[in-house]
Amino acid sequence: MSTETCRNKLRHLLVAVDESENSQRTVAYLIELFGGLADACITLLTIIPEPLEDFFPTVAEGEAWLKEREALMRTTLADYQQRLRDSGFQEAQVDTRIIVRACNSIANAILEEREKLGCRIVVVGRRGVSRNEEFIFGSTSSKILHEAKGCAVLVVE
Repeated sequence: MSTETCRNKLRHLLVAVDESENSQRTVAYLIELFGGLADACITLLTIIPEPLEDFFPTVAEGEAWLKEREALMRTTLADYQQRLRDSGFQEAQVDTRIIVRACNSIANAILEEREKLGCRIVVVGRRGVSRNEEFIFGSTSSKILHEAKGCAVLVVE
């Protein structure tokens, strides 16, 4: 699916996922809420932050980690995509994107992709961090809730 394929921009959902249990719940919730809607489009998005230059002892180790991570996410996204198809979504309604980039904030990277795609709804799972952890470190879902403009945000617990 390309962004032009989605006829109803109001129902173009950007769903930020990874391999976590929270993301699995998010996909299950989408199926429950939107399964089979003919005019809904879903873009499953994974952001893989490029590791800092000195994070791995060698460049080769960093490249190997990145390849493994991308392979894991391709498999995970294919599984989510199949679940959505099994629930009634057509192949043309579901797109996947893996973005590998340097980023200080996953939330900002998600919102930048939302802007590029013109999605009207951003869907994220909540990791379940404590209030203290969220206060000190912040959370991706919280940042998206506070910084998103021109779209609705759905946070799945």
